[in-house]
Amino acid sequence: MQRPERSLVLPTFAAPLELHTRRCVLRQWKDGDLAPWAAMNADPEVRRHLPSITEEQAVAEAGRCRDAIAQRGWGLWALEVPGLLPFAGFVGLNVPHYDAPWVPAVEIGWRLPRSAWGQGLATEAAQAALDFGFARLGLDEVVAITIAANAPSRRVMERLGMQRDESGDFDHPRIEAGHPMRRHVLYRKARPA
Repeated sequence: MQRPERSLVLPTFAAPLELHTRRCVLRQWKDGDLAPWAAMNADPEVRRHLPSITEEQAVAEAGRCRDAIAQRGWGLWALEVPGLLPFAGFVGLNVPHYDAPWVPAVEIGWRLPRSAWGQGLATEAAQAALDFGFARLGLDEVVAITIAANAPSRRVMERLGMQRDESGDFDHPRIEAGHPMRRHVLYRKARPA
């Protein structure tokens, strides 16, 4: 059975936006972020719940994040903790470009280096991204995905008030059949009343 076509119409901004929290800045990517990004993605602990990638694939991923922000003004922002971590991974919003039962949607995501773990930075920055999505983009809902075993990310989703939608769990089409990370769980959060 074919799903009816749905689309998202999302606001864009003339220049890349920055979000600020008490401790964090979510900003456009800089050339200087590429080396620490590649090093972070080479860390097996950072990639424990993600398929491994090469340095070239990591740099290409950062380029796609940067391009999306340049085009829309928002996206998967580089995370900075001023005075402590000039680059601490990414946090932000993404429009998935693959087939899944819940697409089209806007997804929230994060990936931080070990030096930024356990400090509440992912939750703090992701809350700012969620607030932006609801207030500035006018989203009715934001989703998040991960593999079932990724307890740290699932805890962040729960701290953000996201709810697990077991009916939305899916096999990620960009991960080959039979791979242990193919099955993903879905979380949702509706716009606050």
